[in-house]
Amino acid sequence: MSDANTASLPKHIGFIMDGNRRWARARGLPAIEGHREGYKTVDRVSSWCFDRGINQITLYAFSTENWKRSKEEVRDLFEFFKWVLTMDIKRLNEKGVQLQVIGQIKTLSRLLQRKIRQAVELTKKNNRGIVTLALNYGGREEIIHAIKEMIAQKLKPNEITEETVAQNLYTKGTSDPDFIIRTAGEQRLSNFLTWQSTYSELYFCDTLWPDFSEKDLDMALADYAGRKRKFGK
Repeated sequence: MSDANTASLPKHIGFIMDGNRRWARARGLPAIEGHREGYKTVDRVSSWCFDRGINQITLYAFSTENWKRSKEEVRDLFEFFKWVLTMDIKRLNEKGVQLQVIGQIKTLSRLLQRKIRQAVELTKKNNRGIVTLALNYGGREEIIHAIKEMIAQKLKPNEITEETVAQNLYTKGTSDPDFIIRTAGEQRLSNFLTWQSTYSELYFCDTLWPDFSEKDLDMALADYAGRKRKFGK
């Protein structure tokens, strides 16, 4: 358990879960096995966060750029998402987790869309913590989506403010992430929460996501606690 004072902890963390495929390759396994192991890490990390009073996490599960991966990997990944939303959602619900999903959901298969709606509805009253899956998500695409929504509403230029843009994003009604953690050594945001991350503190570590431990989380939180957030002041 972290020694950090609760007041110094972020309320919302975004995770860019990098390294699943490298973890699998290092063991001579297909990519999907790395993603399955990464899901176990999601389960652990969400519990560690909620136990510390961090009540919201957003997970970069599948980006709009990930469609460029092999057809086999993409197919296996979406079959795994269906399994989670069908077979594991009851367990998540019993843990008190509220599930939200953001991204281009309407472009996914009808079956997966239905599974997402059912999972969100089942867990909507849970209050232990919120897990948001960014699925078929891209930050730039989200901003384009918001612009189209505002055009459809026939807003005048002087009616468009930061607040109206925020209200037309996929994340409307939720807080921006205070802290974004990326694993596996890469040091970029890769189109993740482009609008929302403007004042997020960033943290990069070399640990592959499936190996991300409670110690890794506490090291990141200690780093965050030592920073002074100025928001341009």
